Amino acid sequence: MRRTATAVAAASTMTLSLAACGALGVTGNSSEASPTKGNDITVGLLLPETANTRYDKFDFPIIRNKVLELTDKQGRVVYKNADADATKQASQLQQMINDQVDVILLDAVDAHAIATGVKKAKDAGIPVIAYDRLAEGPIDAYVSFDNELVGEVQGRSLLEAMGGSGVDSSDKIVMMNGSPTDPNAKQFKAGALSELKGTVGIARSYDTKDWKPENAEANMAQAIKDVGVNNIKGVYSANDGMAGGIIKALEAAGVTQLPPITGQDAELDAVQRIVAGDQYMSVYKSYPQEAESAAEMAVAKVQGHDIQFDSLTQDQVDSPTDKGVPALLVPVVALTQKNIKQTVVADGIYKLSEICTTKYKVACSEIGLSK
Repeated sequence: MRRTATAVAAASTMTLSLAACGALGVTGNSSEASPTKGNDITVGLLLPETANTRYDKFDFPIIRNKVLELTDKQGRVVYKNADADATKQASQLQQMINDQVDVILLDAVDAHAIATGVKKAKDAGIPVIAYDRLAEGPIDAYVSFDNELVGEVQGRSLLEAMGGSGVDSSDKIVMMNGSPTDPNAKQFKAGALSELKGTVGIARSYDTKDWKPENAEANMAQAIKDVGVNNIKGVYSANDGMAGGIIKALEAAGVTQLPPITGQDAELDAVQRIVAGDQYMSVYKSYPQEAESAAEMAVAKVQGHDIQFDSLTQDQVDSPTDKGVPALLVPVVALTQKNIKQTVVADGIYKLSEICTTKYKVACSEIGLSK
């Protein structure tokens, strides 16, 4: 993915000129123009899997509630989850095209395979906004986090946990990357390698099928067998679910003092592992900001509010099939024991009572995370 800055002033001037000519929110026959709609809109939401708890717990309800807010409670969100099955998601996308939803928010299982479906939606006059993962095909916009930055933050954090400037290039780590069909995973990996390559020894690196924790656990078990459990000084895990699988493999190998392990998504289990010292960090991404922005984009696109849409998409990205896709890239934060209260608690993602359950009360107290 190539990231560039958008000439915002020029884009705004162009939009204002169109508005003055009466072209804003036109209802003509051009497939490139979104028809003007009222508040009774239908947003199709396609999310990729359930192994990561964020999609059902955060993304869907936040998007649904924001659409309701923006449409005076007249709009609705039709939600489907593909359970990591690209064929199933293609069928779900086709059903939404058949049902003539007004706009589709798409978080692709397989960014390449879904391109044909994106083209069908475009031909049917239905805008498609890529959500969280950059899908191929003629998408109208993209909203996600700065994925290479995510990997950089993970890589830097792992080096810090391993000793910072005292890290030796002979120290060995294992890299547990995400699914090879997810373009985000490639960007996380590239960002992490920009920090790790040449600084530590990468003993083993895996692209983990479907992001599944059980696959990460199996990969880690193999790495332990090949490298030797005592030779692994750190583990780069691209997300929290896989970090859980990695920890299971290490514990099964008899490890009691776990090496530093990274993660991403700030899942509740991971936050509790961070509190307990079993996982070093996660990447906290403001789901409310990403999800609410996606909902705003979808509503603005359907209702023909081009100025608002342009203001939300001030970045540009390139996919393998399309150049200069309007985009919003949301910043991220490294989540450690030091800033749990200032991030996931302050943003209302979790209450202290949810984190500091009986099992973790002592650990919470020891790091100053009390009710």
